[in-house]
Amino acid sequence: MSENTKKEKRTSFSEIGVNAALVGLFDGTGFVNSDTLQKENVVTSHKVMMEGVDFDLVYNPLKHLGYKAVLNAVGDIYASFCIPTAISAVVGLSSRFSYEDMQELWTGVVAGAKEHHVSTLHLELNPSVNGLYISLTAVGEQKKKVLSTRPEPKSKDLICLGGNVGAAYLGQHVLEREKVAFMSAPEGVAQPDLSDYKYILSQYLSPELPSNTIDRFLECGIIPSCGDFVTKGLAASVRKIAQKTGFGAKIYVDKIPIASQTFQMAEEINMDPITCALNGGDDYRLLYTIPLEKFELFKKEIQTFDVIGHLCKQEVGTVLVTPEGAEMELKSL
Repeated sequence: MSENTKKEKRTSFSEIGVNAALVGLFDGTGFVNSDTLQKENVVTSHKVMMEGVDFDLVYNPLKHLGYKAVLNAVGDIYASFCIPTAISAVVGLSSRFSYEDMQELWTGVVAGAKEHHVSTLHLELNPSVNGLYISLTAVGEQKKKVLSTRPEPKSKDLICLGGNVGAAYLGQHVLEREKVAFMSAPEGVAQPDLSDYKYILSQYLSPELPSNTIDRFLECGIIPSCGDFVTKGLAASVRKIAQKTGFGAKIYVDKIPIASQTFQMAEEINMDPITCALNGGDDYRLLYTIPLEKFELFKKEIQTFDVIGHLCKQEVGTVLVTPEGAEMELKSL
């Protein structure tokens, strides 16, 4: 066969999955794919949000978007058990955006920075040919003494989740559904009444991330052995925890916190709520592993987190355990 007739193998991302693609790209490079860059007691996190990919301005108010962008950046800082101290923002704006639009966006950024006690804020504005993009770099710190006493991950460490999951994904689903209906409706039709979906919409449009989480853990004398920030589905974060620690992980279906409103919406559109919880995005939740011996103290003092599973031997892999005890591979999209 001649060189001209040979066909190069081309694998689509939908075929391999984003998570597997990232693993393959780093395999054999000598580097580890890390959400944060750490040097001694300082960590940095970088996040980019692009219009048409990460958000839709038809239903994302600019002020909420700016606030959410801050949470997106500082979440990985908290996952590293550090405190955010500075944020540098680069915003790209196409010609359709005005100064007043930027003011709205920046109001949200400033509100998020203040809520998370960021002391330094930087902004750079650039032109863009593709709408709006937001690039944020967050810097965090932690006392060397705290980081030096962080326990090594080990089998049977508890996997703990800070809040329910799946609601944000279904909130976005409602917004997309109503956007399509509104855009195709005759001119003059009133905007839809979304009051019945208030909770799941709030979880997508304006998520919350407690700024006192690290302090609360330290007050109780609990230091996680590992952490991750859940933004692309619980399953993806559990798999990342397994990669970071070098262990397997077991997650129990009946331990995953899911809000009643999430169940209701999933039933309305005939979707499996567990699938939404595992593979839905934009949850903005912290996921930590803590030593088993801290369980009683954790259960008593940290009531905003749920124990949903534990680390296990690497050969077990990452599995989802049903109430009947059946185990299946935990896959992430």
